[in-house]
Amino acid sequence: MCHLRFDDTNPEKEDTEYVSSIIDAVKWLGFGWENNGPSGNESNLYQASDYFDFMYRAAEYLIESGNAYVDEQTAEQMRLSRGDFGHPGTDSPFRSRTTDQNLARFHEMRDGLHEDGSMVLRTKIDMASPNINLRDPAIYRIRRATHHNTGDKWCIYPMYTFAHPIEDALEQITHSICTLEFEDQRPFYDWLLDRLCEGGLIATPHPHQYEFARLNLTYVLTSKRKLAQLVYDHKVNGWDDPRMPTIVGLRRRGYTPEALQLFAERIGVTKSDSWIDYSTLEGALRDTLDPIAPAPWPYWTR
Repeated sequence: MCHLRFDDTNPEKEDTEYVSSIIDAVKWLGFGWENNGPSGNESNLYQASDYFDFMYRAAEYLIESGNAYVDEQTAEQMRLSRGDFGHPGTDSPFRSRTTDQNLARFHEMRDGLHEDGSMVLRTKIDMASPNINLRDPAIYRIRRATHHNTGDKWCIYPMYTFAHPIEDALEQITHSICTLEFEDQRPFYDWLLDRLCEGGLIATPHPHQYEFARLNLTYVLTSKRKLAQLVYDHKVNGWDDPRMPTIVGLRRRGYTPEALQLFAERIGVTKSDSWIDYSTLEGALRDTLDPIAPAPWPYWTR
């Protein structure tokens, strides 16, 4: 059994087609998310959009406790004011607004009274922090787009870095495991959950994030952005093209769920960036097929 969640915080990049495809791939790999709990059959299938109401209330609490404010700078102005690795950031001119002013502005954002991109809700942490991710990161933005799950109920959406720790807490995750590029985001993960614990919005102890190195396979492109470009440019015949290193592509090429599970078991988990030789994947397939594949006829009987 597994725990399956869709982080559908960006309405412009979410589609039921992708949701159905992922569900089918995970089931094909041999995993399920139905659990026979005390109240009967329970599903461990979740979507970030199921928590949008709670996330909105959490954002209001951060404003009320003096930990968030509405910023009306342009994207370029915010980028420049954040500074860089050698220079601290500078405070936004809107950072000193009162709680009532920020709440009023945030409610206006929710009610669709302002244009897309005209303002964002930012946490108030430390613009001089050596970790740029703590320099008042944005947690809500205005985006008028129909969401595949919530429709047109919302015109403001939470950022992934804000939604992710909240989802973990509400689903009672103890170890939130992600790849190393999120290591610099861990301080914000802890800061946010600490604030929400202080307000009694989530239980303690809260989840903790742990990182591991992503899979690098020799001779194989694994970047989702680059693979998407191959699909959109029609260099391949869709995500399930047998040349693609996707689950559906490997499935069409003849790989079995058992082979991919054995491959994952053999390479293990590490925090060190390393490259796995492609022969390891082929070996896992060979070792799962050899015991069950019918022997070929001797050539002299053909």
